[in-house]
Amino acid sequence: MEPSGSARMCSSSNHTLNSTGGGCPWEVSDKARLCRFLCYGSEGDIYTAREEGHVSMENAGALLSLLQEGRGAEVVEEIKKFCQDGRAVGLGPSFFALALCSQHSEVKTRQAAFKALKEVCRDPAHLFSFIQNKKELKEGMKCGIWGRALRKAVSDWYNEQDAMSLAAAVTKCKQREGWSHQDLLRLSHTKPANEAIALISKYVTKGWKEVQVAYSDKENSEEVVKVLSYLEVVEKVKHSCDETEVITLIEEHKLEREQLLTDHLKSKQVWRALLKEMPLQSVLRILGKMTSNKILEPGSPETQAVCDRIQSEAALKKAKIHPFSLLLSSENYKRGQGYQGKTKWEADSSILKAMDSAFYKSFMNVEPVGKRFVVAVDLSTSLSSIVPGTSVSTAVAAAAITMIFARTEADTHVLAYSEGALVPCSVSADMTLAQATVELVKIPGGNTDCTLPITWAAENGKVVDVFIILTNNPLWAFTASPVESLKNHRQKTGANSKLVMCGLTSIGHTIADTEDRGLLNICGFDLGAMSVIRNLAQDLI
Repeated sequence: MEPSGSARMCSSSNHTLNSTGGGCPWEVSDKARLCRFLCYGSEGDIYTAREEGHVSMENAGALLSLLQEGRGAEVVEEIKKFCQDGRAVGLGPSFFALALCSQHSEVKTRQAAFKALKEVCRDPAHLFSFIQNKKELKEGMKCGIWGRALRKAVSDWYNEQDAMSLAAAVTKCKQREGWSHQDLLRLSHTKPANEAIALISKYVTKGWKEVQVAYSDKENSEEVVKVLSYLEVVEKVKHSCDETEVITLIEEHKLEREQLLTDHLKSKQVWRALLKEMPLQSVLRILGKMTSNKILEPGSPETQAVCDRIQSEAALKKAKIHPFSLLLSSENYKRGQGYQGKTKWEADSSILKAMDSAFYKSFMNVEPVGKRFVVAVDLSTSLSSIVPGTSVSTAVAAAAITMIFARTEADTHVLAYSEGALVPCSVSADMTLAQATVELVKIPGGNTDCTLPITWAAENGKVVDVFIILTNNPLWAFTASPVESLKNHRQKTGANSKLVMCGLTSIGHTIADTEDRGLLNICGFDLGAMSVIRNLAQDLI
C-alpha cells in the first residue's frame, strides 16, 4: 500500500534537512544544491554531459551557506558519501569542497575535513588535486597552506598506506597538477611511521642510489626486503634497453605503462605484455590505438585474448563495466577514427562481436533502483543525429537507455511520441539493441510535450516515481506547466514523482526556470547522466 502523500513527499533526507527550516518539501534546499554540486559540479538543475568545467566559488553558493551556518561536519559527511558510494559523475567538486572545508574558520569543520582526507583522496592523483585546490583557494592571501593540520593530514596519508601499495602508487603516479610526492613529503615534514615507509620516503626524496647505500648492508625486515625488491625492478626497467628483459619484468611483477619509458612503448611486444594485466576499462579505451598500431591483428592470439577478456562475465563484474560505457566504446571503435589526432584503424570484426556480447552481459552490473519508471521517447526518423561528443546516434542511444531501464527495473513502461500523443512502444527487455532501435524509429515523432507522460499516467491509473523523456527534437512544447502537472500527479497518487528531460542533442534547453527539486534537465547523454538519474530517483540530489 502507498503511504499517504504527506508522508511520502517528506521522506527524503534532502527534504527534512531543508536549510530554510520547513516550507515546501520540493523547495531546492541548500543541502540539495550541495548534493547536486558534489554529483555534477553545478547547483543548478541542468546536467551537461561530458562537461568538465573548472570548479569555482561561483558554483558553490550553497556550500558556503552551509559552512556559514555551522554545518561543516555535515558537509564533510556528504562529501565522503559521494566519493565512497560512487554517486559522483566526477570527483573534482568533492576535492574542491573538502579543500574549502579544510580552511574554514570553524575548528570542527577543519578537523572533520582533514580526518576525511584519506577516505576521499584514495590515490596520489586525488591527493595532488586536493592540495592544488587548497593552493588556489589561498591565492591572494598572505598566509600559506602548509599549517600544522595539513602537514599532519598529509603525513598520515602516507604513513597509513600499505607499504607495497604505496610503492606501486608513487612509481605509477609521480606528479600531477604541478605537485610531486617529493614536494608533499618535504613540505609536510613527514616522519615515517615504519621502516618500509621510511624506505619509500628516501627513494622519493633522495633517489635510488641513496637507497642502495643506506640499505645494502642492513639487516632488513621481510616487508622492507619486499619493497626494496619491487623498487629495484622499477629502476631496472627504467634503465633497460632490452625488449625481452622489459617484457619479462612486466609479466613477472605486473608493471604498468606509467612505470615504463616512452621508448618502451614503441614496442608492439611490450604493449602485448601490458595488455594481459591492463584494467578492462583501460583496454576498452585504447582498442583503436592498438588496432591502428597492429598490436591487435585479425586472428592473432593477442586479439583472441582481448576478446575473451572483454566478454568474460568475471572480468566485466570485477571492472563494474556499465552497458552504456560499453556502447560508447563499441561505437567509437566501430567509427575507425579517434576524435583528436590522425589515428585511424579498420575495426576488427571479432572485437566488435565480443563488445556486442559484453554489452548484454554487463546488464548484471546495473543495480536496480526499485522505483516505478516511465520512459517516453521522441525521435526524428533521421539516424544521422548524433549525441554530442560521442559516435552514437540518438536513435541507438535512446534504444540503449530504454533497454537499460526495461531490463533492470521491474516496473518500467516504455512509451513513444506519435503525432501529438503517446502510444505504448513494443520495446521489451528481451530485444537486442538493433531490434529496439528499429522499434523506436519506425514511430513518427511529434512535438516533445513533456507533460504528456504525466497525463498518460493519470489517464491510465499509473503511479510513477520517475518520468524520463528522451528526445532529439530541438523544440520542446508544453500543453500545460510541467511543474503543475507534476504537482497534480503527486497530490493524486501520493507518489514522490520526478521528471527528467533528456535533450540528446541539446546544448542548453531547459524545461523551465523552476525551483522544484523533482525536475532535472540533461543536455546530451553519457555514463554520468545515468548516475544523475539514479541519484535523483533515490532522493540523493
